[in-house]
Amino acid sequence: MLLVRAADIPEYVQDGVVDCGITGIDLVRERGARVEELLPLGFGSCRLEAAVPEESSFASLSDLAGATVATVYPRLAQRLLPVDVELVDVTGSVEIAPRLGLADAIVDLVSSGNTLRTNGLRSLGSLLESEAVLIGRDDTAAPLLTMLRAVVEARAHRYLMLNAPAEALDEICAVVGGARAPSVLPLAEEGMVAVHALVPAADVWTLFPRLEEAGASSILLVPVERMVS
Repeated sequence: MLLVRAADIPEYVQDGVVDCGITGIDLVRERGARVEELLPLGFGSCRLEAAVPEESSFASLSDLAGATVATVYPRLAQRLLPVDVELVDVTGSVEIAPRLGLADAIVDLVSSGNTLRTNGLRSLGSLLESEAVLIGRDDTAAPLLTMLRAVVEARAHRYLMLNAPAEALDEICAVVGGARAPSVLPLAEEGMVAVHALVPAADVWTLFPRLEEAGASSILLVPVERMVS
């Protein structure tokens, strides 16, 4: 295992120095490395955006035709911008380039947008959605891929357990939905069943009132530690 700069990881994997690596999608594509993006990991989310000073007359990406654009992502900027621009390749402090008269606009990574606002910039649009990704060259990364996928999928789901009248089962199942059929178990109390299901973590708070309305009770929600589809 090696801990190296994120920007160097695509080449380490491409050249076979390591079997696989974790870095940003933006860096993989900027480097043009001959690697396979195996699994988005669900953290480090950001966007590659074009931005201009607040007072700029540019209103859209197409308005940048012929403009000078400062960026640390020249390959992606050239490929993703819809018009031809003059690129100024810089290595840091991209946000101050327009104020220094170096460029009309910038292309840089944005997370919350606070840095843009602090430097008096506004976004013209997103060019690429990025996050941390597992990359590899061949099947040597398969064991790690399986383990990481189990963690990523588990984080996106919750395990739901509830009791309900048997006659409400169809409505309960319709509310739970999902690609995986829920498990239904008879209870000691006649006419009652237990329903167990995997549900998307993002949906749980909207599910609760609908399940109660359908007749569910004793609703229990627990995290999932590992999950293999």
